[in-house]
Amino acid sequence: MMPSTDLLRVILAQPRGFCAGVERAIEIVELALQRYGAPVYVRHEIVHNHHVVERLRRLGAIFVKEVDEVPAGAVTVFSAHGVSRRVEAKARLRDLDVIDATCPLVQRVHQEGRRYAAAGYQVVLIGHTGHAEVEGTQGQIPGPVQVIAHPEEVASLTVQDPARLAYVTQTTLSPLDTRDVIAALKRRFPDIKGPDVRDICYATHNRQQALLELVGIVDLVLVIGARNSSNTARLREIGKRSGLPTHLIGHADELDPAWLDGIASLAITAGASAPESLVDGVLERLADLRPLDIETQNGKREAVRFRLPPRLVEAEEAQPLKV
Repeated sequence: MMPSTDLLRVILAQPRGFCAGVERAIEIVELALQRYGAPVYVRHEIVHNHHVVERLRRLGAIFVKEVDEVPAGAVTVFSAHGVSRRVEAKARLRDLDVIDATCPLVQRVHQEGRRYAAAGYQVVLIGHTGHAEVEGTQGQIPGPVQVIAHPEEVASLTVQDPARLAYVTQTTLSPLDTRDVIAALKRRFPDIKGPDVRDICYATHNRQQALLELVGIVDLVLVIGARNSSNTARLREIGKRSGLPTHLIGHADELDPAWLDGIASLAITAGASAPESLVDGVLERLADLRPLDIETQNGKREAVRFRLPPRLVEAEEAQPLKV
């Protein structure tokens, strides 16, 4: 296909790409490899992105599905999504040297769920069944935890005492994702307790809000990230709901030149586990097809940084936790 001479306006969403929890998790694996040497074992993908996982694998990380696959006593990292207490117990039985890379915001959901359960509340988890974070959160809260993702599922909940009911949410959802479910819960259970929307992951909310501000001024949306990433899938849904042609791609080679036919402007965003190098690759591919006018959205600048495990850094270098 011959390149077109028509100028293509490209607006880069701000913010996009890595969040503080993802940056922390990746850095934990890198530092563990530096300090203890290869191999370092990682339960599940450290974050949901193939390119990140492959780079760490080349550095010496070995990714496993379960801790049963890890040699006894080996250095083992738990992914950013968190794990259940059952997994923690199995790791102790194998005497694994565990470094926990669970995102601090996920840990806060675990704490909230345990606090509700300890106070005698039955807990509902708003999230997607089968997602690694949801499985970990379910396994961190004592007692049965019912998982729902859609408002119509509220009617099927089995509740022992409507006055002792609480909800928590998957962090890779946002107020946009959860508001209808929460509204349905409150209609059926007016006394239900739950976190303030400000407690939902800042990164998910910021990336969705940035894209919402762009869909009214572009002709097409490109979302960069992994298809098994929940927050990336939500970005694609926002583009689709706006009525714009929207494509989720893992890397530049997946970009179809035909998508640009009749397109004068497009927005590019990236999921919270997608490295900026993937965005750069897509821009290079676009530049092969059309002359570009690239600008970055005047959006929210994120300065959040989560503290690393003390064992991986000198105490005086550790940053205070910012949420």
